[in-house]
Amino acid sequence: MSGDGKKSFTRAEVAKHNTNKDTWLLIHNSVYDVTAFLNEHPGGEEVLIEQAGKDATENFEDVGHSNDAREMMTKYKIGELVESERTNVAQKSEPTWSTDTQNEESSMKTWLLPLVLCLVATLFYKYFFGSAKQQ
Repeated sequence: MSGDGKKSFTRAEVAKHNTNKDTWLLIHNSVYDVTAFLNEHPGGEEVLIEQAGKDATENFEDVGHSNDAREMMTKYKIGELVESERTNVAQKSEPTWSTDTQNEESSMKTWLLPLVLCLVATLFYKYFFGSAKQQ
């Protein structure tokens, strides 16, 4: 048992749980029994079964799960990977869509280039086609 009352598992122990009737995953050094979640997984059960018994951290992070999905995982956590077998993979967070200054500046830059291009195109059109009418 680990200090928080959860059981500790080795990678070899997790690897034994690799079927659709017994599906465990390693994510960020935590062990999850997702057997009961297979039918509920929005990406389909095949995605989970493919990772069964393995470290699915990288795949989990590549998909970009929401904070809600991360919270939902807690009920499936059954333990931790033993200390000697742990790896360190950075956890990605869900993008925040707040309206802080940095996002406002980015939004301005996103609109500035098309606006300038439209202005230049309008002036170009008026100059060349306007002068063609006068001739």
